[in-house]
Amino acid sequence: MPADTVFTLGELAGRLGATLRGEAGTLVTGLATLQEAGPDQLSFLANAQYRKFLASTQAGGVLLTVAEAEHYAGTALLVDDPYLAYARASHLFETRPPAAAGIHPTAVVAESATVDASASVGPGVVIEADAQIGPGVVLGAHCFIGARSRIGANGRLAPRVTLYHDVIIGERVVIQSGAVLGGEGFGFANQKGVWQKIAQIGGVRVGDDVEIGANTTIDRGALSDTVIGNGVKLDNQIQIAHNVQIGDHTAMAACVGISGSTRIGRHCMIAGGVGMVGHIEICDRVFVTGMTMVTRSITEPGTYSSGTAMQTASDWKRSAARIRNLDDMARRLQQLEKRLAAVTPPADAASDA
Repeated sequence: MPADTVFTLGELAGRLGATLRGEAGTLVTGLATLQEAGPDQLSFLANAQYRKFLASTQAGGVLLTVAEAEHYAGTALLVDDPYLAYARASHLFETRPPAAAGIHPTAVVAESATVDASASVGPGVVIEADAQIGPGVVLGAHCFIGARSRIGANGRLAPRVTLYHDVIIGERVVIQSGAVLGGEGFGFANQKGVWQKIAQIGGVRVGDDVEIGANTTIDRGALSDTVIGNGVKLDNQIQIAHNVQIGDHTAMAACVGISGSTRIGRHCMIAGGVGMVGHIEICDRVFVTGMTMVTRSITEPGTYSSGTAMQTASDWKRSAARIRNLDDMARRLQQLEKRLAAVTPPADAASDA
């Protein structure tokens, strides 16, 4: 963090739209948890399970709702959503060094490429023919920007990001190290047991305000483009196959795998380790819980799960043994129901008796 990053609580309250209850002149140099914060740090309470730390915190100020502040005697910044206020405050204490505009001497830039004068192109970057780098873009060391690819204004690519040819990136997009966009999709035709490769001639289109995590891969389309909507947030190590479409403001946690040509709606939340088969559609506002395997389309908003919850190993072994017998048990139950029906008189006959 830069040494001169200091705010008064009064200044922070103004920037965050908070109501200050306490001394406005208190200096704040950073952020910390309730347990670890010191007198010169700002903290927040956004999860009830951490309420137990509120009374003993040493924080110079705490972001709280009005209801929570009733139980706290210390300095508070009153907001409707403490976690959102914390998110905004975090940018005030950003530690990332600023990038200087210009092209590093070791970068390789094709003559036909266009690089805005305000962009920062780091060491070892390669920019191929007819690529376009917009204003304020930062390309970290050893990024690769393929032919005809475009990056919109104020994008930031961490070191070692790879964009193949014909990848279109919107404005204010953040891509973390190791991500690969526009790699060839997994497309093969089988000829008498031998796999024949299908050329992937589509591209990738990424909207505005998207964030893509480290080592995440987004394959190019087979015919049409793979599309990532505005405001989408992708965690680390996610696989997006060819021709997938993801709607605006959908978020995915780590290790999600989306098979080809699946369409996911807007404002969905996909938890860690979820898998989706190809050629299905997920409607808007769907939440899929962790490790779920989605094998069919989802047409109604809501929460969806599959699999079983964690058990002790001994309980799981017993459950697994019973699962193997379920089909046999179901058949036996059907046979018993038929036999019972054969010897049980109808309900109307029983009432007449």
